[in-house]
Amino acid sequence: MDGPKAAKKRKLTDKSLPNAILQDPDFAQDSQMYQDLLAMERKLDWTMMRKKAEIQDALVRTPTTTRTLRLFMSHTVSGQSWQTAPDLNDAPNFETGEGIPAWALKIEGRLLELPNQRAKDKTAVRKFSTFIKRMVVELDRDATLYPDGNIVEWPRATGHHNPPLDGFTIRRKGDAPTKVRMIMYVEHYPEQFRVIPELGSILGIKEDSRVGVVQALWNYIKIQGLQDKVDRRLVRADDKLRPIFNGDTILFQKLPELVNRCLIAPDPIILHYMINPTIPAPERPMAWDVEIKMEDVALKGRMAVMVQATKESAMNLAKIDDEIATQAQSLHNSHLKRTFLQSFARDPAQFIQTWLESQSRDLETVLGSGPTDGLTIRQEELKRSEFFRLPWVEEAVSIQEGVRLATKATQGGG
Repeated sequence: MDGPKAAKKRKLTDKSLPNAILQDPDFAQDSQMYQDLLAMERKLDWTMMRKKAEIQDALVRTPTTTRTLRLFMSHTVSGQSWQTAPDLNDAPNFETGEGIPAWALKIEGRLLELPNQRAKDKTAVRKFSTFIKRMVVELDRDATLYPDGNIVEWPRATGHHNPPLDGFTIRRKGDAPTKVRMIMYVEHYPEQFRVIPELGSILGIKEDSRVGVVQALWNYIKIQGLQDKVDRRLVRADDKLRPIFNGDTILFQKLPELVNRCLIAPDPIILHYMINPTIPAPERPMAWDVEIKMEDVALKGRMAVMVQATKESAMNLAKIDDEIATQAQSLHNSHLKRTFLQSFARDPAQFIQTWLESQSRDLETVLGSGPTDGLTIRQEELKRSEFFRLPWVEEAVSIQEGVRLATKATQGGG
């Protein structure tokens, strides 16, 4: 039958050294170094806790970054007169489309990689269509010859019927040169707005997020000292803000509403391209770079790793702390033993008497009986005490008796 479960061992947490060791000249230098390390550890722990709190606060706001989206436009042609040899017997096949002059416009895009990016920070590549809210392609063609399909619109939608795409291809029939005008509305995170000129000239920004504009307005109010000194809920307008406030004061909580009235949709990206089916298509596509704001997934991942310490590192730190606490407790125990033995070496008889009295008081406290003058145990019980059977007691008594007899003989001879 198994015995009772062992009690859980108490964990040592005190890593300080005894004062006697700290004050001992022999250990002064080492003790000071140890104390400096403890102070540095406390400071480092506090700094790490503060940084973790700051990172957790930053994770709530979601870090953002500015990346470059590269757009490509190219075209191919087929069935053009310069591509086929003249043959009267080869008439165009209107059912299959073979032999009919046509062209295809391709619009593609990809996010450029960051320079010197670590391999573990790389994330899954986003599709080009996920960066677009809406796209319109206008084809400048003769409406009498090509009345339909001159405006192509792609509205972003979610669902299996509209999966993310790396690019778009527009195919049309024709052999006449065509001007292409592409209008694209980019998806930013956080959403970007254009600031009206009246407010933008004051804050020095033309386009920003809603939170960014509110923060810029609040910074301007603080710098100019426009917050009321008595009622802190009120913001007083200066000469520049008075037309925007439509008054002399405004409540602090009304600032976001005021900013919303000053934001308008940003201008779309407009690109122009020329398709000339009468000549071979260019070997290389035309390219444009567009700045886009997006969530910084790599930074967010690194911040999350810093906040969430791995189980292995936490166990290693706990193990090292336990070892330090154990060594500090060992030093404390060694100091107690050393003090005990030094006291005994200086005056064994007095030490034993004092120690016995102390043990007697402790035993009497446990038994709850006897006088309180120090002699608290009956002589018979004291004589039968196991203390006197310890190996070193007989030697100590012999030495003490030898010293006493030698002293007595010296005094008698004198």
